[in-house]
Amino acid sequence: MANTGHDHGKWGAPVWGPDDQLGAGNLLTPERRLAALGMVREGRVFDVSHEIALGAPFFAPNQTPFMLSLWATWRDSMRRRRALGAKNEPGVNIERMEMTAHVGTHVDALGHVSKGNRLYNNIAAEDVVTDWGLTSLGIEKMPPVIARCVLLDVAGADGGAHLEPGRVVTPDDLARAADVAGTGIEAGDVAMIRTGWGRYFSADTPRYLQGEPGIDVPAAQWLTRQGVVAIGADNMAVEVLPNPDHALALPVHQHALVEAGVHLIENLALEELAAAGTRTGCFVMLPVKYRGATGSPVRPIVMV
Repeated sequence: MANTGHDHGKWGAPVWGPDDQLGAGNLLTPERRLAALGMVREGRVFDVSHEIALGAPFFAPNQTPFMLSLWATWRDSMRRRRALGAKNEPGVNIERMEMTAHVGTHVDALGHVSKGNRLYNNIAAEDVVTDWGLTSLGIEKMPPVIARCVLLDVAGADGGAHLEPGRVVTPDDLARAADVAGTGIEAGDVAMIRTGWGRYFSADTPRYLQGEPGIDVPAAQWLTRQGVVAIGADNMAVEVLPNPDHALALPVHQHALVEAGVHLIENLALEELAAAGTRTGCFVMLPVKYRGATGSPVRPIVMV
């Protein structure tokens, strides 16, 4: 087990004190950031996010579709400004967007999922969940992420181009992928799991949403024991859907977010990175500081 430098609390989970809201984000030290930045040698950048557009996949009814319309156009604004005396005909286009924070490539806040009424650090959900957002554990508490990342490519584990829905990615699968990558998982890393399922994002939305390959709790625990800051995957939920135990829903979310304080990054675009043979690099991700939000759209990059 990696030395993550923290104590373990009531849940058997990493807790950095009774008021902590960072979770594994505490591992993003200046030394680890510098080490990650030191991996950049070529100046190449891999964008590991998808475009967010009309028709982007979402899980109903908990999520709502992404919608974008123009609230004001150049004609309207030019007419108004002309009436106010502007001579240079300034035209402005401004949109209005509606979406949940869990459409497209995004990161989950630690307050996104509960285990019963308990959130990360044993915080009572009824004390922080309001109609207007979270008063604790919102995405604004998540620090910018500059970290080493490891691509754990398991897409071909069954001999095809991708794993199938319901296929559980096991700790052994991840360990073999780490061996292929030529590296172990270190404290402060971001683990990115490629199942190959991301090829259907927006290209075949019904298929993308019918289920997905992904990790179950044992593989999540294998990663959190080694001190990862975040776990990402090229699917909607990181975890396998449907769960093999049909009596369970979102157990990986409960372990990662509630018990371990480890963020989940969903809908990563990992095909270009895998095709380039890149397995490690400097991962950069800046969540938008929406106060009280349960997640944030992100545009993560991997630099090498």
